[in-house]
Amino acid sequence: MVKVDEAETTRGGIVLPDSAQQKSQKATVVAVGEGRRSKDGKLIPIDLQVGDRIVFAKYGGTEIRHDGQDYLILNVSDIYAKQA
Repeated sequence: MVKVDEAETTRGGIVLPDSAQQKSQKATVVAVGEGRRSKDGKLIPIDLQVGDRIVFAKYGGTEIRHDGQDYLILNVSDIYAKQA
């Protein structure tokens, strides 16, 4: 589960409204599952930790709302990169 980055501010300090900008593909990991199971039942762990910054597929994941906050639940196949 990730928290998608908020609207970006331009270099001149102007905050672009949601309708004028593209959906962000960068997020911060807020929760991680144990991994997935292979066909033979072995656990394949996920190489992510809470707090990691990621880049994900533009239309990937499922949007949810929890305690008034918007989050995105992603499959590991929707994650393209982890920022160092």
